[in-house]
Amino acid sequence: MSRPFSPRASSSSASFVRVNGKIRAREVRVIGVDGKQLGVISLGEAINLARANGVDLVEIAATATPPVCRLVDFGKFRYEQAKKDKESKKHQHANKVKEIQLSPKIDPHDLGVKLSHAIDFLCEDMKVKIVLKFRGREMAHTEYGFQLIEKFLKEITPYGHPDSIAKLVGRAINVMISPLPRNKRAKNPNELGEEGENNSASHPAPKKNSNHQAENNSGHSAPIQPTETSGQPQPAQLGGAGNNPVNRL
Repeated sequence: MSRPFSPRASSSSASFVRVNGKIRAREVRVIGVDGKQLGVISLGEAINLARANGVDLVEIAATATPPVCRLVDFGKFRYEQAKKDKESKKHQHANKVKEIQLSPKIDPHDLGVKLSHAIDFLCEDMKVKIVLKFRGREMAHTEYGFQLIEKFLKEITPYGHPDSIAKLVGRAINVMISPLPRNKRAKNPNELGEEGENNSASHPAPKKNSNHQAENNSGHSAPIQPTETSGQPQPAQLGGAGNNPVNRL
């Protein structure tokens, strides 16, 4: 008894697009270059029509009866499909939920890091679930946890809004935050900071000109001008072999 095809093989065959002579149907329903339907014609006539327009005959609905084909450049068709797949993946981010855990005694620096992560998730169109857990006797002062949650939500207001008020469930406070629409959402400050660092790296500060040049325009060494002193010996005068502390050793 032969084995059935693997799911991977079936998925790859389902994503395969037939073009021109690889189409197996005898008759196809053709959509013209301008998007108008040309009716049901034979496969040979459809291929000749595609050649006359300088495009390809691409099968876009293989399961239909008869199959639906379109007169379009195959490279353009693949580009449009890739663009649609990319847009659909962007909308799938809204279904993802990222969880961020807090504690009533969290350090201010750690709180800032958690806030930065939440902003990154919201700017990527993901939902964020905030969970603040109480331990031991911390349950006696849950008001401090609610104050921390209110502070967190206030800081994240330009990027998202809570779906409901924060609730105490068991020993934790839970609240779900949804991202704002892109046209109403503030820009990610973390991305702006990275752009500033890249701009500073690409445009370094100009170097200061040195007052003492090693050589002048004629290629000879520039003479060293003596400086006036108050009678004290200069380091150059003390550079003899007897005064060198390394030679004393």
